[in-house]
Amino acid sequence: MASDSFTIKTPCSSANIGPGFDVIGLALSMYLELQVTIDTSEATSDQPLNCRITYEGEGEDSGDISLDPAVNLITRVALYVLRCHDQRSFPVETHVHIKNPIPLGRGLGSSGAAVVAGVLLGKECGRLDHLTPERLFDFCLMIERHPDNVGAALFGGFVGTYLKPLTPEDVARTEIPLSEVLPPAGGVDTGMKPPNPPHGIGHHIKFPWAAEIKAVAIIPEFEVPTAKARAVLPSHYPRPDVTFNLQRITLLPAALGQSPPDPELIYLAMQDKLHQPYRQTLIPGLTEIVESMTPVTQPGLLGVCLSGAGPTILALATSNFDEIANNIIARFKKQNIVCNWKLLEPAEGTQVIRAQQ
Repeated sequence: MASDSFTIKTPCSSANIGPGFDVIGLALSMYLELQVTIDTSEATSDQPLNCRITYEGEGEDSGDISLDPAVNLITRVALYVLRCHDQRSFPVETHVHIKNPIPLGRGLGSSGAAVVAGVLLGKECGRLDHLTPERLFDFCLMIERHPDNVGAALFGGFVGTYLKPLTPEDVARTEIPLSEVLPPAGGVDTGMKPPNPPHGIGHHIKFPWAAEIKAVAIIPEFEVPTAKARAVLPSHYPRPDVTFNLQRITLLPAALGQSPPDPELIYLAMQDKLHQPYRQTLIPGLTEIVESMTPVTQPGLLGVCLSGAGPTILALATSNFDEIANNIIARFKKQNIVCNWKLLEPAEGTQVIRAQQ
């Protein structure tokens, strides 16, 4: 076979969903795509690491998207998977065309999607067919320690996730550090083998989702870096606030799976005291939006929450999607913030698509 071509399609995701801070995620129908061609008729390549990258989509003209396979997050993740399996580079004459409509730094899981797509890219380029979805999850979690985002992007749907604490033996491992093959800083390629992930780092479970419920994503035109959004959170929480969230996270998955949906139950179950109140300083208008938009004041609405670290607002609804979006956009406009919006639905997990031979 002179060439191999395939497409990797990874959904964006929304994490937290109200009280589910760092616990639950939702895959949504906006997709990062990698269109990959491997020309196996060539014996050598003049491309770095045998890989040429092209890119279109969000951030295309910003200068922030590297086309160097040793720097780009997607290809560096793929290299990590390959090098764990004694393959130092991509197959000769690999071309990865990235199509990315997912806004960067807006709370819709752009980095999680990149990590998941990169892990699948490594599997496919290395012909590592033995890697199960659960094992791929381990590779994802060595890089992106937010299981809610990568769990949703990998497995799809509405998922609950958790991380297994690493053992002292895993923490003390002395193999080559991940920094040699992954962000934020690459080291000199020593030719050594990076550490394989421990088995079973994270686990997930899929919750039901009522077919009537869609997600209105209101996306402000500014970024909130995850590190900055994390920095505003306290190191300790009052016990009543923790209890408040535990009570609601117990109800929310069941409430979102019921058909027909119960607007009052979902609205109450989506309230949060662990992250949204602290992030209102980073997102002008957030408090007014969350507190004023209710099923009583807005027909069709079920609940409103911050998507991930923000600034995107996610409104779950069964009807009147345009009206809901325009009401939230109007509130942001009072703060001189421009937004766009998308109507999204729960999505399947990452797929690898090959043309019929």
